[in-house]
Amino acid sequence: MSNQVKTYNFMGLRKLATIFSIILLLVSIGSLAVRGLNFGLDFTGGSLVEVGYEKEADLNNIRLQLQSAGFEGATVQTFGSSNDIMIRLGSAHDPKLGDKVLAALQQGETQNIELRRNEFVGAQVGDELREQGGLGLLLALFMIMLYVAFRFQLKFSVGAVVALIHDVLIVVGFFSLFQFEFDLTVLAAILAVIGYSLNDTIVVADRIRENFRKLRHELPMEIMNISLSQTLSRTLMTSLTTLLVLVALAVFGGEMIHGFAIALLVGVTVGTYSSIYVAANALIMMGICKEDLIPPPKEDQEAIDNLP
Repeated sequence: MSNQVKTYNFMGLRKLATIFSIILLLVSIGSLAVRGLNFGLDFTGGSLVEVGYEKEADLNNIRLQLQSAGFEGATVQTFGSSNDIMIRLGSAHDPKLGDKVLAALQQGETQNIELRRNEFVGAQVGDELREQGGLGLLLALFMIMLYVAFRFQLKFSVGAVVALIHDVLIVVGFFSLFQFEFDLTVLAAILAVIGYSLNDTIVVADRIRENFRKLRHELPMEIMNISLSQTLSRTLMTSLTTLLVLVALAVFGGEMIHGFAIALLVGVTVGTYSSIYVAANALIMMGICKEDLIPPPKEDQEAIDNLP
């Protein structure tokens, strides 16, 4: 064989990887069942107040001021620049809430503070967002399954969807375990993770199909190892460059997109792993073979003509 790429025995660790994945899934599901998700105001409803400072604001001082004024559990984060502050409160609708927050912040403050926005997100809107977000995820998975089955084969479709469900559950479980706020930006990140993981899985699946048709004498597990080794450099380079950008966003991007960056960091890492050890491993478990991928020979025209 003229393959110049070093072949790694990925499938030799498939049983260990399966145990590792099962442990991660059990921890995620257990955390979701016991602790649940720390839904943000987009899902639970509450009040949102935006204020503007003349100079750079001290977030810790703002939190202390709000706590002293009786606003417990307030989420304070920058919005755009370090002078623009967004405050999220899980309180009932109060048209004068913005003025009350502004009065609490102005106590002992030398610079002027401007009230820019005072909005209320109702619980009914939050319920609708939660339901539609879940339906969006299910629809995305269903359409992906149809696409992969049409492009490759049903076993590849099942493997891809299993890998995507694996990735989504672990990302959501991570947010449940550490009780990070789960809002619409995190939901958007999960949808992005689905796209990223699917792209990686399809690249690997395309190489597996090609090698099953080209390599006639190797066993399915050997073909898996060859295919994964051939796509390894591409997978690692793509993942590492993406992770560098996400680390920069998580560290320097501000609190508004912190949850988005964290969800993608976890999702890209898990998605890279699942492309190797979940999707490919699922194909081995389902007994993928050359007959599944090599088109059946066409019947001779003479045989067709002789049919009764």
